[in-house]
Amino acid sequence: MRILQVMAGAEHGGAENFFVRLALALNRAGIDQKVVIRENADRAEKLREGGVDPVELAFGGKLDWKTSWDLKRQIKLFKPDIVLTWMNRATAMCPSGKKLGFVHMARLGGYYDLKYYQSCDHLIGNTQDIVDYLVQENWPAEKAHYVPNFVDGQWGEPIPRQRYYTPNSAPLILAMGRLHENKGFDVLLDAVSRVPDAYLWLAGEGPLRDALERQSENLGIKPRVRFLGWQDDVAGLLQACDVFVCPSRHEPLGNVVIEAWAQGKPVIATDSYGPGTLIVHLQSGVLVPIDDSILLTKAIRNVLGDSNLFERIARQGFETYSKQFTEDVVTKQYIDFFNRTLTPCAASPA
Repeated sequence: MRILQVMAGAEHGGAENFFVRLALALNRAGIDQKVVIRENADRAEKLREGGVDPVELAFGGKLDWKTSWDLKRQIKLFKPDIVLTWMNRATAMCPSGKKLGFVHMARLGGYYDLKYYQSCDHLIGNTQDIVDYLVQENWPAEKAHYVPNFVDGQWGEPIPRQRYYTPNSAPLILAMGRLHENKGFDVLLDAVSRVPDAYLWLAGEGPLRDALERQSENLGIKPRVRFLGWQDDVAGLLQACDVFVCPSRHEPLGNVVIEAWAQGKPVIATDSYGPGTLIVHLQSGVLVPIDDSILLTKAIRNVLGDSNLFERIARQGFETYSKQFTEDVVTKQYIDFFNRTLTPCAASPA
């Protein structure tokens, strides 16, 4: 089985990070694989460090005919059984699988416009809700498949709190994500203002950074809030904190929840689709309504103040990760799915 993967994503992002993890995992599993990426020095270095030597192409705009030509050339040279494209641009630039003799599948981490995917043979959604969306948009159900993400389960080394001028004795809340309205960080800042002894580390970049910094100043909590920017050492951040909070208004998957579980941390999240599907309330985490800073405050106080609740949701969250979202579990699902699609009689969803 020969797999060629194509990623033309942004500099940073959850899908981009998972693409690297999956490429390296398939390499460790012994899959014969070629990887084509948009020019990105950091991503290329991470892949090479893991034993995967990527081909870098421009993946420019509509007038970039050269990338399409170069991608077609790479496919002809490698002769893959399967080409797996990630998101719109890579999928739109992929040549016809019927003409070149490969199965074309695309992986979706959101509710994308399916006009870019009409040439695909199969679509993969990383949540069941995305798969349901595909079928609602008239994509054939037998060609829509659910395969989840996995996260790096290696235990992190805690980032020293002194690096960000945070007392070791203070309760530390961590939140991560793009600084965008969908992520609900404004609600989290309101909640933190009612937990007077707690510090907040907010890891991420985005268009709302200035507004969120102004909000923290207006709330009088700027001395207890640290805007960390984009961070690569997610495990180290999680090991440094006491509790992880995901306050999103819209979160299709909730990958950050799985990352927190993998580091054994208790999770508080809004009941948006992804976290609400993953978390069993008061068992593997605490769920609160979207846009309710008062109940979010209460949840933070309860988790920090109740050792039994704290330990239970941390333990059961880690158990959920171990059963469903490890590299071994999910990589096997991908490989099994690839094998099924190459079997002539295989037509049932994954």
